[in-house]
Amino acid sequence: MAASKKKGQAEGKKLALRFEIDCREPVEDEVLVLRDFEKYLKERVKVDGKKGNFGSSIQLAADSNKVTLSSSVPFSKRYLKYLTKKYLKKVKIADYLRVVATDKHTYQVRYLKIHSDEGEEEAS
Repeated sequence: MAASKKKGQAEGKKLALRFEIDCREPVEDEVLVLRDFEKYLKERVKVDGKKGNFGSSIQLAADSNKVTLSSSVPFSKRYLKYLTKKYLKKVKIADYLRVVATDKHTYQVRYLKIHSDEGEEEAS
């Protein structure tokens, strides 16, 4: 018999994942420091159960307003959102910002929209 192959697994196909976190608005308003955020992610991302164990499997880079993570091993986009929210709480700006998925491979850090209830207060 031939060597067994798992269902859905292609032979010789290399996994290439790329995720982005767009922080344009907070960076332009100087609420978020992108270099600190990138450093935080480099220290906290776990690969094979170890923090900061990137090797050649994961690359993390910060452009002018985006942080990009490229991975050749399985990596969860949800884990990246978790770390982003944890960073926002650490620097005490989580009350003003939120992390929203804009497409399959991108998150965006946006300001919370606070609706004013001025019209209701005047009527009372």
